[in-house]
Amino acid sequence: MNPFYAYHIVTRQKMHLGQVIHFDENQKNTLYRFFFEREQLNTKGEDFFKIIYGQYSTEGLSLNKEDADVAVRYTDQTIRAIRETIVEMVRLQEFQEYPSRLSCLYASKTYDEALKWKEIFDSYNRKVLQIVKLKVDGASFEGDGSLLPKEDGVPFAQKIEQARTYWKGNVQNELPELLINGNIEVVEIIKDFTQS
Repeated sequence: MNPFYAYHIVTRQKMHLGQVIHFDENQKNTLYRFFFEREQLNTKGEDFFKIIYGQYSTEGLSLNKEDADVAVRYTDQTIRAIRETIVEMVRLQEFQEYPSRLSCLYASKTYDEALKWKEIFDSYNRKVLQIVKLKVDGASFEGDGSLLPKEDGVPFAQKIEQARTYWKGNVQNELPELLINGNIEVVEIIKDFTQS
């Protein structure tokens, strides 16, 4: 594999010139930690199931705002974790040569694509700190995020087919995302949004 360049939207902690990141199958990314390690609890320390079973009666379910918020966050997180589990299962079975979505850095092939992602992040009030240029010595996969299994109640068999379509590559170019792993070096801070 020859080294190549990519662009990354930095959202959590600023990166610095010359910084090197190494991603392999053993290093989990923020997506993994967000969907697989977060616990949703109310102020009494109750999770979704304790809340539901504790509130359910023959008259139905009545939740206060805090408990309803925990339930909504838990179901949102769970459906996304299910999606990522299905996508990873299909990758391991049929597309092993590609980086895992759970242990990679998300990037863009071009600066213009990175700017599109910044717009999306801005629309969700997700603070963008920087756009950086990376030198990548590793594997990559260009996918279309719009082809990922949807966060809905369709049968898992249908979600598995959606995952296969995603791993076949970026054909529609609606929401291009570049998954990269290996040795990744920050070679340029293109834009720092924390500077006035």
